[in-house]
This record gives sequence, C-alpha cells and structure tokens, in this order.
Amino acid sequence: MLLAAVLFIMGACSPLLAAEEPDLFEYEGAVVGNNSAVFNTLNMLPGAEHFTGFELETKQQPYGIIVSYDWTQAASSDKETAVRNATYLFTLIDNVDWVQFDFDTGAGVGQYRLTREQLQAWYEVDLTGIDEQEKLEELLEQYLDEDQKIDALLTQS
Repeated sequence: MLLAAVLFIMGACSPLLAAEEPDLFEYEGAVVGNNSAVFNTLNMLPGAEHFTGFELETKQQPYGIIVSYDWTQAASSDKETAVRNATYLFTLIDNVDWVQFDFDTGAGVGQYRLTREQLQAWYEVDLTGIDEQEKLEELLEQYLDEDQKIDALLTQS
C-alpha cells in the first residue's frame, strides 16, 4: 500500500517537474516556414507571458520573423529580451536571417531589428554551432551583463 502511494505521488509530481524547465532545444533545426515550431519556441522564451503574436516573412529571402509583445505590464528590459530572444531564434531556427521585436509599452512601440550576421559578429560566434542550452546561456551571461553593450548593438540596427 505504501509503495503504491509513493508511486502515485511520484507520478503526479513528475509532470510538474518537467514543466518547470522547458526544453528550448526541442525545435532546434526548425525553419522559418514551420509555424508551429516558431510559435512553440516563442512561447518558451523570456517574455512569453507578454507575447501577443508573430508574422513569418517567407515569400522571399532574406527570411524573417516579426514578434509582438504587450510590454505595458512587463518588468524586464525590452532591449535585453530582444537580444536574448534573437539569440535563441538564430540558434534554433536554421534559415532565419533577421528578427524584429515590437514592444508595445502603452506609450508607443519600441522596435528592434537584428540580423543573424550582426548578432554573430557581436558574439564572435556562429550561433548554429551551439547545440546545448547551457552553452547558449553561458554566452548570453557573458554578453548581456552591461546595458551599454546592448544599447551599442541595438543602435547598429
């Protein structure tokens, strides 16, 4: 009886544990034309609770993604979120050449557009070569430590 109770409790808790840390690399190798892979990836990135929609630009190259957020209630930096999420998208989605983030702050829309070339030059790393979330997080920690660095990158756009 005790064994059955323990197994029941473990079974009930395991989905909760799995839900705590999403597998952002689940859709690694996806392409811009795969709506569900892009949508599911965006839903796992920082700021997802403010995510309102996206558009895929796939009619002609260069291919891109436009992501929209309602940032009126957000506490985190829109600039850092843009760089962090662009980094993930360029790492996980093979053929995306640019991403644009539109942050509706209530007082206007902050817009940031980054290209794969621009971001890879900033990091001095080919993002497609990163195949583990831990490695990508280490890279992000190294480069997203100063607002001045982020501002400099975003003013190049």
